Amino acid sequence: MLNANLFRAAFHVAAICGLYLAAAMLVPALVDLYFHDNHWQVFAISAFLTGGLSLLTATATRGTPPPFSKRFGFIVVNVLWIVFSVAGALPIYFSKLGLTFAASLFESVSAVTTTGSTAISGLDHMPKGLLMWRSLLHWLGGVGIVALGLFVLPFLRVGGMSFFKLESSDSSSDKPFARIATFTRAFIGIYVGITLACFIAYDMGGMSRFDAINHAMATISTGGFSTHDASFGYFGDNLVLLWSATLFMIIGSLPFSIMILFAVRRRVDTLRDPQILVFIGYVSAFAFVTAVYVHFRDAVPFSKTLAHAFFNFASIFSTTGFASQDYTAWGPLVVVAAFIATFVGGCSGSTAGGIKAYRFLIMFQTMRVGLKKLLYPDAIYSVRYGKLTVDLDTQRGVLLFFAAYMMIWAFGVLGMGALGYDFATAVSASITAIANVGPGIGQVIGPAGNFASMSDGAFYLLSLLMLLGRLEILSILVLLLPTFWRA
Repeated sequence: MLNANLFRAAFHVAAICGLYLAAAMLVPALVDLYFHDNHWQVFAISAFLTGGLSLLTATATRGTPPPFSKRFGFIVVNVLWIVFSVAGALPIYFSKLGLTFAASLFESVSAVTTTGSTAISGLDHMPKGLLMWRSLLHWLGGVGIVALGLFVLPFLRVGGMSFFKLESSDSSSDKPFARIATFTRAFIGIYVGITLACFIAYDMGGMSRFDAINHAMATISTGGFSTHDASFGYFGDNLVLLWSATLFMIIGSLPFSIMILFAVRRRVDTLRDPQILVFIGYVSAFAFVTAVYVHFRDAVPFSKTLAHAFFNFASIFSTTGFASQDYTAWGPLVVVAAFIATFVGGCSGSTAGGIKAYRFLIMFQTMRVGLKKLLYPDAIYSVRYGKLTVDLDTQRGVLLFFAAYMMIWAFGVLGMGALGYDFATAVSASITAIANVGPGIGQVIGPAGNFASMSDGAFYLLSLLMLLGRLEILSILVLLLPTFWRA
């Protein structure tokens, strides 16, 4: 069996993070106090419970940490996200919204995985602190997701792309930010900076200050929680806000490693990362075709349809989950396009979910090389990602991820069907959870609805699917292998 020291160390790390999360709960408490709402007591109690348990756990698990290994990494990743999700659910459960613990956990998991699916109705009349807590969980989850995607998962051979290789340079003499502390400071600076820029854009575009800060955190984290039941539709046809949101959703879907290299090192060549062009390309193509289709189908002014089409497809591809209109009412072509877009996702090393653009690039190149080998079996071809050669381990990791992704989706659909949901809801809910997109397709969980009517069984199943999607599936599935638990 595995050394118990690994679990002790993992829970110690989770406890330290729990202390920070308890401190974060004081922010929405102060917001409620500012608005003279007694709801602040919910966050005070939650902070006391979370902080107290974290402190006790941190004290009980102190000791010399084991050397970092793949086994330890897998355990830490899973423990951290489970603890973060459960602790984040406490203020929601204690808020007397009539939610079961399963629904509260679903809301918390949706927030920390930046999925954006919600089980809460009546957001326009919710306590301000609770709305702030949902947005703050989004924002903090986004920080963890980028750190996870750039460092931990590539080390565990799950992420598929190494920050120091495919996203920067293949040369061992040109490894930027060799010290993680330097990278972390740069990342936090950029993450905070673009959040403030988004807030200013929303504020100047016509949002209230409270709406602007909440939507800015949800946009940059590509989360999608809104302070209104109508999501971005609450702001009507404000094209300035729509285009501002579109821009920042796209920024949130780009590789943060590339942004850091460009901002700090002025590495212009990093902007040539193939996945950036592919991501912007398919967002633009889907949006433009949709705009033309809706313009002629419904006789809507093209400037309006273009703004809404770009906003909604940027939201789907970036896995943000905002909606400015019920795009499922735009016709069958748009419904099918939106369903396809749900699978794709943003770029590696971003807060976006989905399969991600670089994997599609590598799969396409692998297929191209495979077809050539059918014609010329003795020829030597290499799979390329831009100017770089993709090694066999990365190719294998990408194909393994894609196969696991489809398999988990199929099991999710079967599970939702077993719980009594119709085909469209089962298919849509499962993929939107795994891809961390937010709204699904249909009348119940579509962009005009929410997940409030789901059963507790569905909430637990979808919460698991959201975590699987956010942790790149393989980092959870590996725990099911008996060999993992052998010393």
